Amino acid sequence: MSTVYDFEAEQINGKSVKLRKFRGKDKVLLIVNTASACGFTPQFSGLEELHQTYRKKGLVVLGFPCNQFAAQDAGSNDEIAEFCQLNYGVSFPMMAKIDVNGEHAHPLYQWLAQEAPGLLGSKLIKWNFTKFLIGKDGAVLKRYAPTDTPASMATDIEAALAA
Repeated sequence: MSTVYDFEAEQINGKSVKLRKFRGKDKVLLIVNTASACGFTPQFSGLEELHQTYRKKGLVVLGFPCNQFAAQDAGSNDEIAEFCQLNYGVSFPMMAKIDVNGEHAHPLYQWLAQEAPGLLGSKLIKWNFTKFLIGKDGAVLKRYAPTDTPASMATDIEAALAA
């Protein structure tokens, strides 16, 4: 696989979607592994703010719930969707719960970790709310740590949209 557009994923409603659906000469993706009961969960508000601010310019935020870190997203896909909408007003696309590490890691996350290793070259996703910025060509531009707030990525997102 050479770009993000070579992958498909299941939406939180159970329907499969090819990520090439989000391809466009003006599209930039922000892919995030999320959790509903994490210290970083309030970042949903910042992610929604980025979505609202930049979606008309081409930003697509994609949330991928994951329960691999301290079982912080144990609910069903329906429960996760309801939680995100009720508590944070999430209107950006949420995908079905996946694994991001290990034997059953989603192929997209295997590729993301390979394309943009973490600290000291680690191929593992260390925690919830690790973020990947994907350029208009479908290549990974940058990996962000869970501690990087959505607001701190605005300059990079603007640059990617302007490229």
